Amino acid sequence: MSSKDKILELLEANKSTFLSGEAMASSLGISRNAIWKAINDLRKNGYEIEAVSNKGYRLAGQNDILSSAGISSYLKEDVADIYKGNDSLIHIYDSIPSTNRKAKELAITDLRYGTLVIANEQSEGRGRADHSFYSPKGGLYMSVVMTPEHLPSTDSDEITTFIGNAVCDAIASLTDVKPTLKPINDLFVGDKKICGILTEAGTEFETGRLQWIVIGIGINFNSDINAFPDEIKNKATSLFSDGNITITRNQLVAVILNRILK
Repeated sequence: MSSKDKILELLEANKSTFLSGEAMASSLGISRNAIWKAINDLRKNGYEIEAVSNKGYRLAGQNDILSSAGISSYLKEDVADIYKGNDSLIHIYDSIPSTNRKAKELAITDLRYGTLVIANEQSEGRGRADHSFYSPKGGLYMSVVMTPEHLPSTDSDEITTFIGNAVCDAIASLTDVKPTLKPINDLFVGDKKICGILTEAGTEFETGRLQWIVIGIGINFNSDINAFPDEIKNKATSLFSDGNITITRNQLVAVILNRILK
């Protein structure tokens, strides 16, 4: 992990307090000049960082940039251990054709439990039965590689139901929104869809043995529903709207991982 990522992780984990440059330098074993340079680099990357004389630095509350450091700061210890020293397990994209497609490629070439692919936008998002899944910016699109020995079942419907309930619980634990699962792969708030889940798997050809499962989760997080295609905008809703966001996407990703990576 680079010095910049380590500083971001410290700031993410201490959002309510200011951290002095001296304290950060001492904690990370780097120079004050390196702290100053990393803070400037983070600002260039879009992070809003408050600086107050004699107090130090603090992440502004409105930051919602997907990052491995931001996700890690909310992970429970047993789940954090999966990613500790394995930055290459987390793949973050601004735009990608499909997070599930990329996760499947990674499962085939380098199968590692917990591999995570996240994007701000998908250009070729898919749902069940190869239906398209509209995935504009403002949403949260993530895919996780899992293996049979870490799952409560290898039945596809039971896995999808397990993931769906975990996402419902994660959202309910962080917000006032309480989604319901209908029937097993879509989350609804009232009669409008807020999330879709796609479960895909890979097997060994000769034995038929299940090797990996990729879980795709697409959430309308802070989506402009009015900009959705006419055929779906009256059937969809968003977790937040009009900028009234009370959590970050990093936080929601972490809480979902805390519930599914056991």
